[in-house]
Amino acid sequence: MAIDVLLGLQWGDEGKGKIVDVLSAGYDMVARFQGGPNAGHTLEFEGKKFVLNTIPSGIFFPNTINVIGNGVVIDPVALQQELTRLREAGHDLLAKKNLVIARKAHMILPTHQLLDMAAEKKMGDRKIGSTLKGIGPAYTDKTGRNGLRIGDIHLPDFTQRYQQLVQRHTSLLQALYGEVTDFSEREQAFFEAVELIKQFPLIDAEHLVNNYLKQGKKILAEGAQGTMLDVDFGSYPYVTSSNTTTAGACTGLGVSPHSIGQVIGIAKAYSTRVGEGPFPTELMNETGEELRRKGREFGAVSGRPRRTGWIDLPALKYAIQLNGVTQLVLTKADVLSGLDKIYACTHYRHNGSLIDYMPYEIITTKATPVLQELEGWQEELTAATQLEQLPKALLQYIHFLERELNVSVTYISTGPNRKQTIRKQ
Repeated sequence: MAIDVLLGLQWGDEGKGKIVDVLSAGYDMVARFQGGPNAGHTLEFEGKKFVLNTIPSGIFFPNTINVIGNGVVIDPVALQQELTRLREAGHDLLAKKNLVIARKAHMILPTHQLLDMAAEKKMGDRKIGSTLKGIGPAYTDKTGRNGLRIGDIHLPDFTQRYQQLVQRHTSLLQALYGEVTDFSEREQAFFEAVELIKQFPLIDAEHLVNNYLKQGKKILAEGAQGTMLDVDFGSYPYVTSSNTTTAGACTGLGVSPHSIGQVIGIAKAYSTRVGEGPFPTELMNETGEELRRKGREFGAVSGRPRRTGWIDLPALKYAIQLNGVTQLVLTKADVLSGLDKIYACTHYRHNGSLIDYMPYEIITTKATPVLQELEGWQEELTAATQLEQLPKALLQYIHFLERELNVSVTYISTGPNRKQTIRKQ
């Protein structure tokens, strides 16, 4: 058996959580492989809405084991809050016993958050657009070989290790930013949350995942954020701090490249972006505002309004190539209902040339989108349950995307609910 990977192909917020939830019943394991609590995977079913930040989206299926992998950075306080929300909604994960945590996953400390806020404040107009959750500084400590890992909480000198790292952080805060905000309440909450984490199985996740593969069990690797936010291949420096591509599943779970099976890429029928950075197809007009309103385009974690624009095919082609996408899921097609015309960016005009790829200089030199006009549709999609019920113009749009991107669309999402998903193939 192979491990299938599900990830976003744009700037995040593509609807990954819902699609993982739709597919999870067919998998024995769902594993998050990177990112932190800045992920906001929204799931809706049975009249309830859930937003998952660190916990994998397969958690609502009792026979599916859910793994927080070593590539994730974990804020114990945020995880505790997430677990509490789920328990209050009738999903006690300690009782269900279907959540395990990788010992090698790194932790976000209260002082990581202070460093994040101080750095973003000092950047001013050049800010990255961080969610201020300490994720970047935690990954910095990871690569700098200073970090604390989940497995360390059982060590007898854990408190001493924590204090040493905190002292390093406070020295940096004082030297670089001239201040250290009081974090005693955050620190108390941190240690209380660590005690809760100790009640969950802390495992060598790479062994569990590979043993599942050897036993022929089905595994789905769940990505966070989106390909265009990958720290290596995204719109750097306006990116996240981890590898959001298929390669990140290998390093974030401890599986070899030849173990990868299907790569399921998620893309909206249009584009959105949160935070700073280039966004060639952005709509700064009434249409952009309508997409934001109708699509409820506000960050699931931050609440920030998302920037909106037409679908960007050069960026999608790039993402499909990087990830080796084998099937495409199109989400939020319902948001485009009611538009007489829709548009797709097929090329950029950049430095006097017409190109169909994302250039290195896109950060410093504007890429002007070349748009192709397509027929829109008026019909509402939320009640559709079969492909034949979709309007002709939408089917033509899907065929257009398949032809341009050279990958088949396998699912179409027509609304936020689990049931509002149509299988095409």
